[in-house]
Amino acid sequence: MRDDKWNEIKAMVKTKFKAVEEGRYDLEYIPNAYVEFISFDSPQGKMKLERTTQPVVLDKKTIYSKLGGSASKIEYSYSPDEVSHRFKAYKWSDGLNEWEEVKAPPI
Repeated sequence: MRDDKWNEIKAMVKTKFKAVEEGRYDLEYIPNAYVEFISFDSPQGKMKLERTTQPVVLDKKTIYSKLGGSASKIEYSYSPDEVSHRFKAYKWSDGLNEWEEVKAPPI
């Protein structure tokens, strides 16, 4: 999802619904990655939209040892100029007291 489309969605949510919280936080385990979100009250209940931006993974290398009981490690190589975006929608579940991802029905 492009930046302009994400900004259009946020503006539409702010005009149609009461925005409860909006913000951005960095993902510590991926360099130059962050999550933007907006939560709002809708007729279906409390909803949250989330957009994750992160660099494209170029290479994945597994490092392991032949010693018994030693842990393996995965190293990722990220693109310096290409990014990918993921968009997710969540609905608040009062029974579970947490956010549940809203998935589109299969076609």
